[in-house]
Amino acid sequence: MKKIVVLLVFLMSNIGLGIAQKVAIVDIGAVLEVVPEYKKAQEDLDKISTQWRQEINQELDKIKSMYNKYQAEQVIMSDEMRKQKEDEITKKEKEVRELQKEKFGPEGTLFKKRQELIKPIQDRVFKAVQDYATEKAYDVVLDKSSSSGILFANAAIEKTADIIRKLGITIK
Repeated sequence: MKKIVVLLVFLMSNIGLGIAQKVAIVDIGAVLEVVPEYKKAQEDLDKISTQWRQEINQELDKIKSMYNKYQAEQVIMSDEMRKQKEDEITKKEKEVRELQKEKFGPEGTLFKKRQELIKPIQDRVFKAVQDYATEKAYDVVLDKSSSSGILFANAAIEKTADIIRKLGITIK
């Protein structure tokens, strides 16, 4: 009996330490999908990307054509001419790889353009989330669209629609 009383006193004294945190879930991906500027930026990036891919594919076709021509004429070429054509093809392949890296690499033009177009929109959305969390006294806001491993979330803490409204966007 004495142990039970000691346990109850211990538990009662620690109630204040177990303050519950207020948590909200927001699907940032869904929010971004309804922001008109985000859609426009994505379309612009897709157009640019498609154009660059076509340019690169044209260059690859030229290399293929050069190689096919080389294969057909190889038997009648001198060793020096063969070496010259091989070097020419290799140089062209290297140029195309550099172009791909320049346009699509991790530090490439597409990445920089994406940062330029999308970062301000993301910042606006994150500020809306932050303001909402402050106004509603949320301690934690989790992103449902990230790979954070949220397997279940009660609909009562799902606040995506509130954030969309905070951005001034009406859902149709």
